[in-house]
Amino acid sequence: MAKTYRNPVYPDVFADPFVLRHDGVYYAYGTAPGGADGRQVPVLRSLDLVDWEPLGHALLPIGAAHYWAPEVASHGGRFYMYYSAGSAPEGTDQKLRVAVADHPAGPFVDSGKLLVPDQPFAIDAHPFRAANGRWYLFYCADFLALEGEYRVGTGIVVDRLVDMTTLAGEPRVVVRPHEDWHVFRKDRTMYGAVYDWHTVEGAAVLQHDGRFYCFYSGGAWERDNYGVSWVVADDPLGPYTRPEGGHEALLMRTPKGGDLLGPGHNSFTTGPDGTSTWIVYHAWDLAQTARRMCIDRIDWVDGTPATPGPTWTDQPAP
Repeated sequence: MAKTYRNPVYPDVFADPFVLRHDGVYYAYGTAPGGADGRQVPVLRSLDLVDWEPLGHALLPIGAAHYWAPEVASHGGRFYMYYSAGSAPEGTDQKLRVAVADHPAGPFVDSGKLLVPDQPFAIDAHPFRAANGRWYLFYCADFLALEGEYRVGTGIVVDRLVDMTTLAGEPRVVVRPHEDWHVFRKDRTMYGAVYDWHTVEGAAVLQHDGRFYCFYSGGAWERDNYGVSWVVADDPLGPYTRPEGGHEALLMRTPKGGDLLGPGHNSFTTGPDGTSTWIVYHAWDLAQTARRMCIDRIDWVDGTPATPGPTWTDQPAP
């Protein structure tokens, strides 16, 4: 009988899940409480994307209270964890950092460098290597100016990585919040003023048929308006265009009558067959006790990404 799985695929808190496939082994990193030893960022290991073994925590702490949205890139025999850290309420002082290790499970040691020191707030770093070997970093920053249909709030930019710990310092806008479903919180006090704050975050890029699809999560991470959509470009640096129908999350959103809420902040990985693509994301249970890691298959239908997710019933395993 063919193996099946049911979401979530891991029982504990595991938000913002990122999966690295290295030498046929999957390593997952997420936003979750630190370990008893003070280390941060839980890391899991799997051979099939379904059965996950906890390996402890991977990041040596730097004294911050919050560690968010880790993603790991492999380059030159070393592993680079991009993450944000800060201590202010709601994480409003988060800064992007990078830590380095010799093994995917760590320990990762912070490099001591801020990736975008001039930004008061930066989160959700996504390292991306294009097919030509060039590296880029997508990340989030805040925008306070109303420009056309753009809303005030958190958006996504991209910059070139000069090396794995240094950005070119030439960020370009990928996508800013522009739809009603992107609302994070109305009448939010930020930067000494009050705004109807909107958010797009959690970039994850796929290169398909020569084009670059930047998937993002929009809305409020703790509400049912959270979901996944995308923009597309001919070059990683843009310009990015929006598909039709952006008045709602095009790839994934809270299903009617389902057992999951607010699916989003995803990554992508290749299945054990070496060809299929899987989206790895978090979702709440209906009681909202925790955000947990889920997976579903991604396919391309007439050149458009599609998934049955978020699923909560038995599905064919990768």
